[in-house]
Amino acid sequence: MPLAQRLSNVETSAIRELFKLLGKPGIISFAGGFPDSALFDVPGIQAAVNAALAQNPGAALQYGATEGHPPLREQLATFMQSKGVQGVSPDQLIVTTGSQQALDLLGKTLVDPGSKAIVEGPTFLATIQCFRLYGADLVSAPIDGQGVDVDRLEQLIAEHKPRFVYLIPTFGNPSGALLSLERRKRVLELAVRTQTLIIEDDPYGDLYFDAPPPPSLLALSHEVPGSRDWLVHCGSLSKVLSPGLRVGWMVAPPDLLGKATMCKQFSDAHTSTFAQATAAQYLAGGHMPATLARVRQVYGQRAGVMVDALRRELGDAIDFVAPQGGLFVWARLTGAGGKLADGAALAQRAIEQGVAFVPGAPFFCANPDPSTLRLSFATVGEDKIREGIARLAQALG
Repeated sequence: MPLAQRLSNVETSAIRELFKLLGKPGIISFAGGFPDSALFDVPGIQAAVNAALAQNPGAALQYGATEGHPPLREQLATFMQSKGVQGVSPDQLIVTTGSQQALDLLGKTLVDPGSKAIVEGPTFLATIQCFRLYGADLVSAPIDGQGVDVDRLEQLIAEHKPRFVYLIPTFGNPSGALLSLERRKRVLELAVRTQTLIIEDDPYGDLYFDAPPPPSLLALSHEVPGSRDWLVHCGSLSKVLSPGLRVGWMVAPPDLLGKATMCKQFSDAHTSTFAQATAAQYLAGGHMPATLARVRQVYGQRAGVMVDALRRELGDAIDFVAPQGGLFVWARLTGAGGKLADGAALAQRAIEQGVAFVPGAPFFCANPDPSTLRLSFATVGEDKIREGIARLAQALG
């Protein structure tokens, strides 16, 4: 059967392939990138479902506007205002089927075959696949524990004149990196000076453990005149409420938002109105602060346990920056003491020892670092984390 040529630009997710190996009984998995279902606020969501059906069942169960369910758009605007975002009204955002649909819509509206785009190295694997599906020529910008190297980013923008730059500034997947306040302001200034669109993906920003992170690029944009014209912000309720609701949103300049809305009409007409009505009732009911406090505490404790276990069990054979939020520890095998320094090889050995993680190389669009790996602490209890890291040490030898 003849298939679209664009499919030659992508391949099956290495992470999805890894999950095929996880059927072994008793395996401890640090591979997933999803929240712990045991932390879902089922009573609060049930109350929101009941309220949606009781107050306006016709609207909750009927077709809806492509831009999104009006009550949810209002609640999302209020939610962003609570995090310091100024001047965003409901009509300046659209609701998407998860933030990943926002990325797909941006691929459809911004990418021609051969278009240059800059992403972090490493970055969200699905982003690499999505933009490549539409023919983007991706350029990798290096990062460290404080996020993207802005000096290098400026050089890459000057060299490649990209259609856009895609960043996860706050607790990135897979890096866990937190872009510093000073670098955030420089990114916005760079966007204005070079007239380069910045896409801010922010699914993890609410999952901080101690001190809140710096404001989002969207929240800071009022401090940098003109930067809102060169900024797209993608948000999601998946990591803080429920992935199953598939509720995300996108804020973008008016022309781009209009084109994205048109493309969404072709894709799914609108995000589930029932899911949107449920999310709107949940936010309006004031449930989110308590939910966020709970998940921050649990994930923070689990992250601390994993960090301590890695230092104790693997010592100088592994190098990482302790995460301040999010779901991941991003690490590099050093090869100290003659131990293994290849993430993919260690992943195979680890499966044999009953523990799983994701090698880091697939998260790079270019020049992959084979010594890297991603460990998620989100869905594993503290005792299992300790046991799993001990198994990982055995696999490392």
